Amino acid sequence: MPRRAPAPSPRRSFDVVLYGATGFVGRQTVAYFVQHAPPRLRWAVGGRHAGRLRSVLQQAGADLARVGVIEAESQDPHALHALAAQTRVVLSTAGPFALHGSGLVAACVDAQTHYCDITGETPWVKQLIDRHHAQAERQGTRIVPFCGFDSVPSDLGAWMLTREMLLRHGQPCVDVKACFSLRGGFNGGTVASALNAMEQHGHKAFGDPFMLNPPGSAPADAAAHADVHAPRHDADFDAWVGPFFMAPVNTRVVRRSAALLSAAGDRAYGAGFHYQESLRLGRGPLAALAAAGVSVGGGLGQGLMAFAPGRRLVKALAPAPGAGPSERAMNQGHFRCELFARSAAGHTLRGRVADRGDPGNRATTKMVCEAALALALDIEDDEGEGGVLTPATALGERLLRRLRAAGMTLQV
Repeated sequence: MPRRAPAPSPRRSFDVVLYGATGFVGRQTVAYFVQHAPPRLRWAVGGRHAGRLRSVLQQAGADLARVGVIEAESQDPHALHALAAQTRVVLSTAGPFALHGSGLVAACVDAQTHYCDITGETPWVKQLIDRHHAQAERQGTRIVPFCGFDSVPSDLGAWMLTREMLLRHGQPCVDVKACFSLRGGFNGGTVASALNAMEQHGHKAFGDPFMLNPPGSAPADAAAHADVHAPRHDADFDAWVGPFFMAPVNTRVVRRSAALLSAAGDRAYGAGFHYQESLRLGRGPLAALAAAGVSVGGGLGQGLMAFAPGRRLVKALAPAPGAGPSERAMNQGHFRCELFARSAAGHTLRGRVADRGDPGNRATTKMVCEAALALALDIEDDEGEGGVLTPATALGERLLRRLRAAGMTLQV
């Protein structure tokens, strides 16, 4: 990733703008900033309706005299450019991102404003890479999707283990796998994003295991990296595992990190690096049955989402956009990602990424807010590494330190 000599720019009014602040996760980002943003941080909220934005600030206990309000509709390019030009970083929770995010990312690239979001819409991010990566790379503008539960635990966990393997044994990792266990719920925005992605792109668009890789970086044996679809007993985790519904997102992000870092001369990811992940179901016969059930259920779910009547049924049963789990349910949630890494010579390491709180809401809020704070406070303007990046390639150690300080477990 080349560096640049940044052009001088006028001082901006804000360090971070929280866009989509009236949505379900957006309201949580406002509460997080009220509680955790340092006093020196200059921040604002953005969205379609100024009155609703002020109401969210009041409900979160924000000092209205210190927090800005910027009205900008997602389909209004002039308003989006005006928003992006006022801040160093935009944090967006306004999904579905394929419907509401493209104009905002374009505005951020044009204004040389760093950006992060919580999308899991890989086909949309592929479009961002095609449209904006080269310009953002030249400018040193960091466009960082996937900063929520999709896909920080996977991406930062794999990055953490590859670094440690190189440090302890002087060898790159050739294989990392992750095994998830979790408790949590879905919000309406997440479901809407998934439904829109299936409607726009179809199921086959998600099948390429190297969808997000730079051109020419996919290995010849791409079929060996296909997603897990069947139950199996994993001896390294001593558990029955099955398909993990987020693996088609997370694995693509980790592979992009490996390709980008290797192209930049990083030795931590070995040649032919392999990454895969699954859902942990436990030990014993009942766990084996559960793994089989998850495999069958996952296949049925994909089939249901592939057709318009099935998507309509899911939409009818799911929470509406702007709604989600109760406060009690989110507080009772948790996730745990166990990782296992291997070098070519057979050295192994284990890692863990875990936190309390609903992974798709509480943990996602923490991850994306700390990513935005890292972009605003920990990145110097003259560092110059830019492009459509991943959490590991854009933030790496900075985000690792921040999340640990915020109470998340990330350990080898």
